Amino acid sequence: MNKYIVEFIGTFFLVLTIGLTVIPGNAAIAAPLAIGSVLMVMVYAGGHISGAHYNPAVTLAVMLRGRCSIAETPLYMIAQVLGAVAAAFVAKFLVGTGTAGTLDVTKSLIAEFLFTFALAYVVLNVATAKGTSGNSYYGLAIGFVVMVGAFAVGGISGGAFNPAVALSVPFMGLLHWSDIWIHLAADFAGGAVAAVVFNLLNPDDK
Repeated sequence: MNKYIVEFIGTFFLVLTIGLTVIPGNAAIAAPLAIGSVLMVMVYAGGHISGAHYNPAVTLAVMLRGRCSIAETPLYMIAQVLGAVAAAFVAKFLVGTGTAGTLDVTKSLIAEFLFTFALAYVVLNVATAKGTSGNSYYGLAIGFVVMVGAFAVGGISGGAFNPAVALSVPFMGLLHWSDIWIHLAADFAGGAVAAVVFNLLNPDDK
């Protein structure tokens, strides 16, 4: 149970930070910095308990890599989505709702796939690989890849890289419900492909 509580808490603060920095509409450079930073600190806080996924696409990648059981996987994802949705309502209460933009489907699919792949690839290499076991930089690396993605393609796809985030931001007015499939398809695909690539590159790391 502790694993799922940690996943709820970490995803909650990730999405709360997204809402509180993006909804006001004047955060500019501060939003990606804040989002990457909160993910970093929550990874450090919860990594020793749950692995600090905070993202169903990462959980899928970790499961395909062999470090999360099939039985635990849906429970991780449920905890993440519940934390994300709860945070969305808190953010909405505190600062109101934002305005969802119009997404270019093709560009958004590519952007979300690429940076979710990058995120899951980094997680697998810094937090699950034998060669990097015990390192002190895993949280920084994971937070920074999300920050980089938010800077690079946030204006294209919204920069979710996370199905739990995608399922929560429509409650805050930051994404149209009709566009959720873009994030779900691209993000889960990015996580799955990252696991396949990791396993191919690390055949002896079981």
